[in-house]
Amino acid sequence: MSGGHSTYTPKTGLGRWVDARMPLPRLVYDSFVSYPVPRNLNYAYTFGGILAIMLASQILTGVVLAMHYTAETTLAFASVEKIMRDVNSGWLLRYLHSNGASFFFIAVYIHIFRGLYYGSYKAPRELLWILGCIIYLLMMATGFMGYVLPWGQMSFWGATVITGFFTAIPLVGDWIQQLLLGGFAVDNPTLNRFFSLHYLLPFMIAGVVILHVWALHVTGQTNPTGIEVKSKTDTLPFTPYATLKDAFGMLVFLLVFAYFLFYIPNYLGHPDNYIIADPLKTPAHIVPEWYYLPFYAILRAITFNIGPIDSKLGGVLAMFGAIAVLFFVPWLDTSKVRSAAYRPLYKLFFWLFAANALFLGWLGSRPAEGAYVVMSQISTLYYFGFFLVIMPVLGYIETPRRLPNSITEAVLKKNKMGGAAHLAHAPASPEIKG
Repeated sequence: MSGGHSTYTPKTGLGRWVDARMPLPRLVYDSFVSYPVPRNLNYAYTFGGILAIMLASQILTGVVLAMHYTAETTLAFASVEKIMRDVNSGWLLRYLHSNGASFFFIAVYIHIFRGLYYGSYKAPRELLWILGCIIYLLMMATGFMGYVLPWGQMSFWGATVITGFFTAIPLVGDWIQQLLLGGFAVDNPTLNRFFSLHYLLPFMIAGVVILHVWALHVTGQTNPTGIEVKSKTDTLPFTPYATLKDAFGMLVFLLVFAYFLFYIPNYLGHPDNYIIADPLKTPAHIVPEWYYLPFYAILRAITFNIGPIDSKLGGVLAMFGAIAVLFFVPWLDTSKVRSAAYRPLYKLFFWLFAANALFLGWLGSRPAEGAYVVMSQISTLYYFGFFLVIMPVLGYIETPRRLPNSITEAVLKKNKMGGAAHLAHAPASPEIKG
């Protein structure tokens, strides 16, 4: 899919002149017009394009907000309120950015789960998957630092608690915490550092996204069957087929985003973050943004010592391990079949994993006490068990369904079954009486 001769032909003298010196139009044409994509892509594959739109939106709104924001502890909260009240369309910019972060993570979680379901991490796409994991890690760092900038109660105390966990790391923990904070407590140096990094990291994300797209175009896109493209009949040009499908998917996603933006813009935020930071008054429950809650639940699930590792360090290792394990998924899955559509056992365990991830998110929002701790421990055990036990073992014991010979055969079979189902449910023709 990645190879082939370019079909781009400049139509004007200026176009030929530019193409001979810097073939950017040719690159765009080959990548987004004539680029062949599998003919059976579904709407789960639109989230790559949605993520590109959301990243551009976050960068643009972030740059404008930075023009009005003041990274100083006595002025930060007031500057955010000034943006909301006095800057032209400032409320819209702020809500676009804050809600955009949530919807950015919604899209990336769907994108990751789609990759896990259809086996998009399998050879030869290991590097493509790893680059995606790096993007996710950078997103988490960017989101955490951005959460501190409004300088509300949850911003201040969230930064205090999360950076405090680094002290559990032997030898270098205190040094890492002081490096992040710029001192011994969350204060003005912390805010300045987080603001600088929050501004810088999205551009790093954009750079890794370029590498991610480059790797995608080298290896070619996967598809719901998990079968590689074998002939030209298995593919269609990216434009207009994939672009129209992606445009519709983006429109639906942006309509949902617009509903939150204009009708319930504060629904995904925490009420305590609308109170100015007070180092002398601790909130009843300190929680991060919703998209970190599964990992927060894993962090708090380790309430016991593991040999020489105390519970605090164990929680930190489990939290970071829950992210690190994603990088090794291409080698943990031992099955030769890529797509869960042909793996009945894996499909069952996958949907249990998806439900478990949502459950961990809910547990992360609950107090770390009583039955919540026990449920967090059970859910954490299944989270790691899915990657470290279920994935490797299923490759040896599972009997997959028969794979079609080609993407075209799978499409034709699906269309035939759909047509048969349509005829089966169609009303019977009235008899003609003579």
